[in-house]
Amino acid sequence: MPEVSVSGVDLQLLAEVEAFLYKEAQLLDAREYDAWLTLFAEDGVYWVPSGSDDSDPRREVSVAYDSVSRLRERVWRLQSGVGHAQEPPSRTTRILSNVIAEPDGDLLRASSAFVLHEFRRGRLHIHAGRYRHELRRTGDTFAIAMKKVELVNNDGYLGNVSIVL
Repeated sequence: MPEVSVSGVDLQLLAEVEAFLYKEAQLLDAREYDAWLTLFAEDGVYWVPSGSDDSDPRREVSVAYDSVSRLRERVWRLQSGVGHAQEPPSRTTRILSNVIAEPDGDLLRASSAFVLHEFRRGRLHIHAGRYRHELRRTGDTFAIAMKKVELVNNDGYLGNVSIVL
């Protein structure tokens, strides 16, 4: 199929990336964490900076900075019932927009704006910011090499963030 572009944007690639990001959001909202984990490359990273979007996670505190093995532990806690901060589990819905996809060597860099609504124990919490994904092409889909969650209020009080953002 020939590349279709408008103003230099590869619309076919953008549609593929959007479909991938929407699928990820759908899996998280449905609490299908095992399926969500399969979206990650084995060396993938999930990062939620604290204090600044440009902090160094190896030198500064992060809300989360997890390898895939740490993500598996996080998912186990969420599913096992020992994660008391998620008993009962939150109900969530994510809205994604403003998706941008740009090839960068072997990676594809994608960013999107998000609003995440979380309802638990009679309270609604709203999280908002930008997702930044580094994706690797794997056959006809992608694998997440890194997912960075840049919360708009990451330099303020976040409370107990016990969900996967």
